[in-house]
Amino acid sequence: MLTETPHPVNSRVVVQGKRGPEVATVRGEAEAENGGRYGMILRAATPKDLDDWERLGQEGEDLKWFLRARARDRKLPVKIVAVEFTLDGALLTVSYSAEERLELGSLIQDMREQTRARVNFVAIGPREQAQIIGALGACGRENCSSNHLQDFAPVSIRMARDQQLPLNPEKLSGPCGRLLCCLQFEHTQYLELLKEMPRKNARVCHTDSGACGKVVKLHPLSASVDVLGEAGAGYMQNVPVASLKPAKPAPAGSKPGAANPE
Repeated sequence: MLTETPHPVNSRVVVQGKRGPEVATVRGEAEAENGGRYGMILRAATPKDLDDWERLGQEGEDLKWFLRARARDRKLPVKIVAVEFTLDGALLTVSYSAEERLELGSLIQDMREQTRARVNFVAIGPREQAQIIGALGACGRENCSSNHLQDFAPVSIRMARDQQLPLNPEKLSGPCGRLLCCLQFEHTQYLELLKEMPRKNARVCHTDSGACGKVVKLHPLSASVDVLGEAGAGYMQNVPVASLKPAKPAPAGSKPGAANPE
């Protein structure tokens, strides 16, 4: 975020949110313009802004419990996650999750009887729920989605493979049950490091000893690999990539696993 007068970290400001003006806390130093998207600082928050934001937050919390009770009375299989006003009070957003498509007309009517604000029901997924509710990640810190992430970038299991992480769903999943958002943070750097390394299962030879074998594990951060040696060479750990060279193709008719140094 960048304004003519940058606001200090931890100061309260009014920003252009996804749905309208909101009160926010500055988390970091000013950066480049974001192309007019949401998150742009509009002004420093005044005492009235803060009072209005607190009042609207409490009103939204009361409406959340009211709406949950109405949904329970109607036996609707829906989870009301959050009810939030914009700072100007013009829009009320109800965030909910449901396993199936539901007809929520009765709940919408209930809300219209409780507020003059325009009511918008929005279905959200597990990542958005974790962002709103908040949780602790495996690192012991507040999950990234609740702390600083503004958008959810795609995360794939390939990112875990590229970072040589064990493909254990329990260790790779966040509180939302989806792949950890932080897998994307260093992925580009890992891709750059992997460009200078042999591929897994490639046959290589050690330039000093002449021992050859198959690459079984990569260590991108230390630029080394583990090699399963051939012809009694044993298992070689953390061999620097700089000390390896590709092995020549095995001659026709040679026995599988035979050493083939240059």
